[in-house]
Amino acid sequence: MNKTCGKWFLLIAALALLSGCGKRSYSDGVYTGKSGPDDKGAWGEVTVTITDGRVSDCLFVTRQKDGVIKAEDYGKVNGEISNQDFYNKAQLAVRAMEQYARSYRESGDLKKVDAISGATIAFDQFTEAVELALEKAAK
Repeated sequence: MNKTCGKWFLLIAALALLSGCGKRSYSDGVYTGKSGPDDKGAWGEVTVTITDGRVSDCLFVTRQKDGVIKAEDYGKVNGEISNQDFYNKAQLAVRAMEQYARSYRESGDLKKVDAISGATIAFDQFTEAVELALEKAAK
């Protein structure tokens, strides 16, 4: 092997070793994380399940200031839709919660979860809560 090939081989081997250094190992179990509140006092909560050191399940909900989970009634006033545009935006955020959790379950990589336009506050709450849960799971 000539010197140039040898240098490339060493460089590739070094990069391969270093690429594994950033990966964290997680203890099996169920871990929760809670984001800080947004400007209206709402927050996000995740429950992350780790099996064999990898994410096997993830649930995400956001809660209003009073602790009520944002669900199918989120965006209604006294059980009625008084502003269709507001309700549609609120329900987009509700649908995004499941999409964020599903994307994370499937990829196992928070960096591969994309923010959904119109649901970026929920995205920020999701990523913060997942990071806090994973801190608890880190070996």
